[in-house]
Amino acid sequence: MPPPADIVKVAIEWPGANAQLIEMDQKRPLSSIIREVCDGWSLSGSEQFALRYADGPQLYITEQSRGDIKNGTILRLAISPARAARQLLERIQSHGIDARLEALKELAKLSADPTFAAEFINMEGIGTLARLVESGTHFGEMLAFTLTAFLELMDHGIVSWDLISLSFIKQIAGYVNQPMVDVSILQRSLAILESMVLNSHSLYHRVAQEITVGQLIGHLQVSNQEIQTYAIALINALFLKAPEDRRQEECTNPLEQHLTEMASTLAQKHLRSIILNHVIRGNRPIKAEMAHQLYVLQVLTFNLLEERMMTKMDPNDQAQRDIIFELRRIAFDGDTDPTGTEKRKAMYTKDYKMLGFTNHLNPAMDFTQTPPGMLALDNMLYLARVHQDTYIRIVLENSSREDKHECPFGRCAIELTRMLCEILQVGELPNEGCNDYHPMFFTHDRAWEEFFCVCIQLLNKTWKEMRATAEDFNKVMQVVREQITRALAMKPSSIDQLKNKLRGLSYSEILRLRQSERMSQDDFQSPPIIELRERIQPEILELIKQQRLNRLCEGSCFRKLGNRRRQEKFWFCRLSLNHKVLHYGDLEESPQGEVPFELLSDKIPVSDIKSVLTGKDCPHMKEKSALKQNKEVLELAFSVLYDPDETLNFVAPNKYEYCIWTDGLCALLGREMGSDLTRSDLDTLISMEMKLRLLDLENITIPEAPPPVPKEPSSYNFTYNYS
Repeated sequence: MPPPADIVKVAIEWPGANAQLIEMDQKRPLSSIIREVCDGWSLSGSEQFALRYADGPQLYITEQSRGDIKNGTILRLAISPARAARQLLERIQSHGIDARLEALKELAKLSADPTFAAEFINMEGIGTLARLVESGTHFGEMLAFTLTAFLELMDHGIVSWDLISLSFIKQIAGYVNQPMVDVSILQRSLAILESMVLNSHSLYHRVAQEITVGQLIGHLQVSNQEIQTYAIALINALFLKAPEDRRQEECTNPLEQHLTEMASTLAQKHLRSIILNHVIRGNRPIKAEMAHQLYVLQVLTFNLLEERMMTKMDPNDQAQRDIIFELRRIAFDGDTDPTGTEKRKAMYTKDYKMLGFTNHLNPAMDFTQTPPGMLALDNMLYLARVHQDTYIRIVLENSSREDKHECPFGRCAIELTRMLCEILQVGELPNEGCNDYHPMFFTHDRAWEEFFCVCIQLLNKTWKEMRATAEDFNKVMQVVREQITRALAMKPSSIDQLKNKLRGLSYSEILRLRQSERMSQDDFQSPPIIELRERIQPEILELIKQQRLNRLCEGSCFRKLGNRRRQEKFWFCRLSLNHKVLHYGDLEESPQGEVPFELLSDKIPVSDIKSVLTGKDCPHMKEKSALKQNKEVLELAFSVLYDPDETLNFVAPNKYEYCIWTDGLCALLGREMGSDLTRSDLDTLISMEMKLRLLDLENITIPEAPPPVPKEPSSYNFTYNYS
């Protein structure tokens, strides 16, 4: 007979004594259980004790968290959080250096526990740590442990960052600005400054006065990638929280006529080249967190274009109209203006038509739609000024054609700018967990404009290859979008490499790729083939189901949701080989290969699983309010609901793992596997199987209907002689 659901069997340890094996009744108060355990070892004052996990993070067990205790868990009797906090607070203020160092080391470890943190903070512990830092008397290991404890305590969100004093900020900034400082101290100082900037608007201004991007550049030139990562994270935080006007000053290389060149723009150029040479092209592989920070920096840089993208052109603004006049002048420089007003107006109208604007009379009206707004005009002007020969060639070779195959430069440039904004998600906030940065955007000071110049030449080339007319405009733009997205997916390392990738993706190559992909989906539609497909499908679905379950048996590593700046925490989950139990447990670091079942302390019987939730229906997505806006995390989240009203929450590392696990869990529950990956695998495998079965019918027309049944014989009086 199985034990009651409220009873868990655990072992409880105490130094120097034999462990107690008890059956813990989850309905009894925790204080009563602790008193009984203390009595077993003849310990008085049970209220001074508490239970902690013996393995992993060794967190304290509270009435709220006791439901997580599983059968077979090893616990440890320890002094209570309040008593531990009081003792540590006294020890870190003692005069003995060795005793203080040991106390700070223990405090750094315990501060990650929310129960202990609440007690320590209630005793003004954070203020004590801040004063130790401000005194400037701590160095080396002692200072590193102090900063670690401070950071862990603040990350619980119990105390507002706004309470931090200016002298503390100056001291932390001093560690960052020192030329020779211990790596662990520098790492924690950068992390503290990043948290200040992200969590407090008022502290942003104070930190920005003490730390500039130029001062952080030196930390990008070191060999330690962890330091580089924290430095870029702080730069991203400063850019993310900076006022709009300051962001433009610090972070972009604007066209001369609409933004002022600032000295900090030069620092940004310097920053880009240092990131390229010391990080992206360094001798070490890019780790996931560094890739994420590079992606964030890329997104924030492109987001500087949002203001121009959402700015409509004012047809009455002479300065803006002068830009259009300059586009005309550069393209048709040899033409002299006629003297008469009417003649000049007619000539301008003709020239604007040759430039490919939709509104020939007043081309300023073409830039009143947002997006792309004035950003399209900026791109066109950059092409005309910096790549003048290319600009003139594109305009003139199309303006001289009279066979209705001319490519309208103005209309194409405006639509292309809108498309590039969509592809690169200009104006959207960075996604948590996304590492999709493009190295080529760090290779040029004007990467956006250069990217546009390459793509407008591609558009002109594709237009000619398709022999398109004005009616084919949308078809051409669809092909160009496909060419650009396929090229970006190859992650070119420079603008020149992008050109090479696009050169290989001609219109004929796109047609070939489409045809090849269509072949895997577009089978014959005759009734016999459809019937064959229906017969094959159950076998293929069973094959996919077995593959999913085998992958679940191998298991996967998942990252715990939390502050990215802190050390990442992982957990592993895998299905038992008999498909009856889900095993899971915490890990110190991301594993290399399969994790044995013995290291996974927790388990859930598959028979207890009630359902699988995905996306915003997951409990951990409802709890994390900041993640509600994060589309990418929502798309990777799923939860397992099991008896009695418990949940196991997941955030998959990528879309592939998400599909594998949701499919596998649905298969375990006898439900339909409905992921995009299943549909793709089903189409691919059915197509391959059908082609194999139909090899002997190559070049043979398959009839729509079966052959007619022959007429009945005149008589059935026939036999076969076996002799």
